[in-house]
Amino acid sequence: MNKEEIFRIVKNPNLIPGIHNYCDLWCERCEFTYRCANFSFEEKHLADPEEHDIQNKQFWNKLSKIFQVTLEMLEEFAEQQGIDLESIDYQAIHKREEYLEKEAYKYECSVMSKEYIFIAKNWFDSSQQIFDEKVEELQMIDEIGIPNSNFEKEIENLTNITDVIRWYQNQIHIKIMRAVTGLLEEKFEAEDDFPKDSDGSAKVALIGIDRSISAWGKLLSYFPSQEDELLKILVLLERLRRKTEKEFPNARAFIRPGFDEV
Repeated sequence: MNKEEIFRIVKNPNLIPGIHNYCDLWCERCEFTYRCANFSFEEKHLADPEEHDIQNKQFWNKLSKIFQVTLEMLEEFAEQQGIDLESIDYQAIHKREEYLEKEAYKYECSVMSKEYIFIAKNWFDSSQQIFDEKVEELQMIDEIGIPNSNFEKEIENLTNITDVIRWYQNQIHIKIMRAVTGLLEEKFEAEDDFPKDSDGSAKVALIGIDRSISAWGKLLSYFPSQEDELLKILVLLERLRRKTEKEFPNARAFIRPGFDEV
């Protein structure tokens, strides 16, 4: 990989600029991968499964090359812009990031989204037995030939439901934290008519919350005996959704490149 290859990908007219900035990173379920620079880059340079294995030497060699090229491009850009990288106060930047993170946890949506991570994890950690029992139940129903029963289809549905929950479990908090820290930074910037990055991040978080609520609701139909615990999770997510929408009233209207454009 070299700079020319990177520029060739970035300048591809079929790609949507910035589409990767406000996505949920679930490439396997995205209809825009063929128009995403990030996906094109990974497909070209990290397509080999061994290159995703952090225990494999090939992974670290490839990562080292990517880092070196990125560093060269950064240095060239800094020179063109008259920026002295040696003069940057990285300690001050680190302190600012710590300050922003501390301030971000004063927002209820930040606290609640982190709480959700652990509540969801605890439920799954304690529910392996009921999942095993459900699989046995579905298999039995299929074997005795009950009309309209389809073991493979039911297992696929259950897997899809849990995949959705697991995918967004941590991401919701990450996106909300980015949105809140962005909001804090925007307070020190001059007002303009441009869409706010904080709203874009909040929208991705809200989409994750919406899909998680739907998935937990479907999970309830499989495990009615877990109604009390699952309803607590659903209530938490609904509260989190309302708090996020209140903190970012323009988030739903944010137009994400590609995804929300006609």
